[in-house]
Amino acid sequence: MKNFFKIIFFSILLVNLGNQKLYAETSIELLKVDWSFKSFFGKFDRASLQRGYQVYTEVCASCHSLKHLSYRNLAEKGGPEFSEEEAKAIASNFEVIDGPNSDGEMYERPAKLSDKFVMPYANEEEAKSANGGAYPPDMSVLVKARKGGADYIYSLLLGYEDPPSGMKLDDGVYYNKYMYGNKIKMASPLSDDIVEYADGTKATTDQMAKDVVTFLMWTAEPHLEARHKTGFRVIIYLLILTVLVYFSMKRIWSSIESKV
Repeated sequence: MKNFFKIIFFSILLVNLGNQKLYAETSIELLKVDWSFKSFFGKFDRASLQRGYQVYTEVCASCHSLKHLSYRNLAEKGGPEFSEEEAKAIASNFEVIDGPNSDGEMYERPAKLSDKFVMPYANEEEAKSANGGAYPPDMSVLVKARKGGADYIYSLLLGYEDPPSGMKLDDGVYYNKYMYGNKIKMASPLSDDIVEYADGTKATTDQMAKDVVTFLMWTAEPHLEARHKTGFRVIIYLLILTVLVYFSMKRIWSSIESKV
């Protein structure tokens, strides 16, 4: 019986080692960016957040939703920090269905700050039909939901290239060296100068990828800056408490030792 369990153990070990080797051979190192929000004291770049929102609106929003975000969030502290007037103007560009009115009918009206971001499709089936059967994922928490986080989304946006020799792709499928399986149904969404930044920044593919990923990191973790501040205050409090406890204990033991 003991030998039986040894055989099982070593079989599992060999399978795990084989899987790790296969993963090491097939995985590719992600592109790295020195994100401003990554460090312990990390903060979002406000200009990058606003540019990222512009990229999302002009490039991504036609397919990908942000169902957990409200227009008022765009003006809140810790985010893009548009002025309230700017946020209201942004919201008013979208139509939402409201009602019923006094006649019992639903009607359309301009969106308000309290409204959620307008969805690009009425339902999941419509989204799949418009995208060749693939459902465009909601982007609200996409950065946190993907292994590799911000680096993975950034790498994916810049990872489109011609497939290796011998690889055949179906119609509507593209090769991306950072995509799991290397096949993706979304065409490369970015190209130089596809948007014209309001602040005059040159809209290179790399710049747009950085900006939209920064924006998506904020949508996934809107309280990141507040969390960092709280963590720093807690550490300072614990350090002070530790010093006070140390000197208190030292004083107590010194008085005990003097009596002994």
